Amino acid sequence: MSATITSVDEPTQPASVPRGRQLRLVRPAAAVISGVLLYLSFPPRPLWWLVLPGFALLGWVLHERRLRAAFGLGLLAGLGFMLPLLNWTGEEVGPVPWLALAAAEALFVAVGCVGIAAVSRLAWWPVWGAAVWALDEGIRARVPFGGFPWGKIAFGQADSVFLPLAAVGGTPLLSFAVVLCGFGLFEAVRSFRTYRSTGQVPRAAVAAAAVTVLVPLAGALAALPLVDDSAQDGTATVAAIQGNVPRLGLDFNSQRRAVLDNHVRRTEQLAREVKAGKVPQPDFVLWPENSSDLDPYRNADARIVIDEAVKAINAPTVVGAVVEPDTGKLRNTLIQWDPNGGPVATYDKRHIQPFGEYMPMRSVARVFSSDVDRVQRDFGPGKKVGVFDLAGTRVGLVTCYEAAFDDAVRDTVEHGSQLIAVPSNNATFGRSEMTYQQLAMSRVRAVEHSRSVVVPVTSGVSAVIRPDGTIVQKTKLFTADALVDEVPLRSSLTPATRMGSLPEGVLALVAVAGLGWVLMRSVRLRRSR
Repeated sequence: MSATITSVDEPTQPASVPRGRQLRLVRPAAAVISGVLLYLSFPPRPLWWLVLPGFALLGWVLHERRLRAAFGLGLLAGLGFMLPLLNWTGEEVGPVPWLALAAAEALFVAVGCVGIAAVSRLAWWPVWGAAVWALDEGIRARVPFGGFPWGKIAFGQADSVFLPLAAVGGTPLLSFAVVLCGFGLFEAVRSFRTYRSTGQVPRAAVAAAAVTVLVPLAGALAALPLVDDSAQDGTATVAAIQGNVPRLGLDFNSQRRAVLDNHVRRTEQLAREVKAGKVPQPDFVLWPENSSDLDPYRNADARIVIDEAVKAINAPTVVGAVVEPDTGKLRNTLIQWDPNGGPVATYDKRHIQPFGEYMPMRSVARVFSSDVDRVQRDFGPGKKVGVFDLAGTRVGLVTCYEAAFDDAVRDTVEHGSQLIAVPSNNATFGRSEMTYQQLAMSRVRAVEHSRSVVVPVTSGVSAVIRPDGTIVQKTKLFTADALVDEVPLRSSLTPATRMGSLPEGVLALVAVAGLGWVLMRSVRLRRSR
């Protein structure tokens, strides 16, 4: 009999071990999938809604987990999110810098997930958890090296039903609302499963689930009147020039004169089209960032061809140039060029890109990539807010990378801009998703501040965006083109503009309060033992 029992039991024992291992892999796999869903919710895919199941799944992964486990699971989620999202950073410099940046950003996500797991034992935990995520995004947007806001959940919501909330509390509130709704969906599923297993309705959990799902949706619906593309201050006809570049990659600016000539030629072609009556005369013209990497203050040839192009179109033109002072650091400068007076005003980019426009820790960075030595002379940041008066229109200037920073865009509106221009250069990132991710930021900014946004890019995608976030014109990648459109001008301030960083500060306080409550409760439990 004992032999028979042994023979029956033997095959079942090894079968239970793989099953146990499979169960242990469920949460790590779910963590990675949640991160991938967050990535898939970002442009160029119109799948913004995937962010909701992404956070619902992340809520399940982290709910009441121990902090050490939450860190590991959060790191997996962060890698699932950041590795594909930031793939464009390795387009020309290889995988090592891309992997290093993605890993660093994933560590921020992991720390945030520890905080979410900590507050998940509190009543109404989705509120605390979403506030922790917003706090984590705020920290990531500031440190290190001035921060890296790429991957803010708000930037994936340009086509979302939640987008009107950007006009209420900016990108922090928009991110918070989306994360809150995702966690609320998980809480709704959890409440349903509790009812199925016990037959009892967990009223507190049901209330929390209903509120955390319905309030963000109701708030977005209530904010719809703030999304308005009417012309408060009349209109302006603006032209955005996309001259294109000689070739893709980091070496595009080795043919700096060719890039400048491309923009000159496309502007002169536009002037001929205006003269022929094919397109209306623009009130002003916008060239992209780096449209003249030859300093027109030092290079007479560059100054002459720019001046000829501006005179041909007969409109004040914003020219993106690299300015080389005799001493000190380079400047990434936008120059207001008048057809009669030449260069009359400048704006120096304030948020400059670490490891791109300047090289912190050069010796350490060289270990990851020899391309750091391409940056032989660092750029320095400007200090003044950029608002140009172009033919009577006050245009706020936000140069490329700056579109990711809340304060850089808000400052221009607070200083009276009626329209926002985002001259950019994405040529070094080839045909990657980067340009679409950045364009989505500009769409969110349009709604956040109720301003038309014009995005001229060296190689695409250039676009004209209405104050409601709608793209009315855009170019193709790596195609010389010119966009001409009559855009509405606005001067009213949204609640988001008026309140500035206050919504972000309130959400940070909520997060800190939740984490503090968890800490105090943990201390009390230890003392009572």
